[in-house]
Amino acid sequence: MRRLLLSSVLSTFMATVAFAQQADHYTAMSNTAMSVTGDVWMDDFSIKFENGETLEFSNLVADHFNVDGRSVPGSVYRVKEPADPELQNGNQLCGSGDVTFVATWADGEGTTAIAVFTTERAPKNSGQMCAQYSYEDPK
Repeated sequence: MRRLLLSSVLSTFMATVAFAQQADHYTAMSNTAMSVTGDVWMDDFSIKFENGETLEFSNLVADHFNVDGRSVPGSVYRVKEPADPELQNGNQLCGSGDVTFVATWADGEGTTAIAVFTTERAPKNSGQMCAQYSYEDPK
């Protein structure tokens, strides 16, 4: 029984280490990011929040995004299983429904914006987001 338990704990630890090595680490910069998400780890497959909650992506739906009326290179991902996870201090990622899409783009020198959406169709612009968070780029 102890071997089975140890094996299970080891497998979980190794999966966490593998995820951390593959995903980019973004340091929370904005007040909303610090109080809601904390730091995040993100790659083309998922986003993991500081408290361990994760949203998996089913696919990349766009490689450009309109922010304040201008098209910027970015990534828009469809969330595999829409949810509005509880994160830091009991705050939710969106607070107004399950997150269906996540978009990310460079938002200045050394910063990345991550926005979340509850739309049924892929969002075309930042005006459709329910929340936006700012992070320092991975080093």
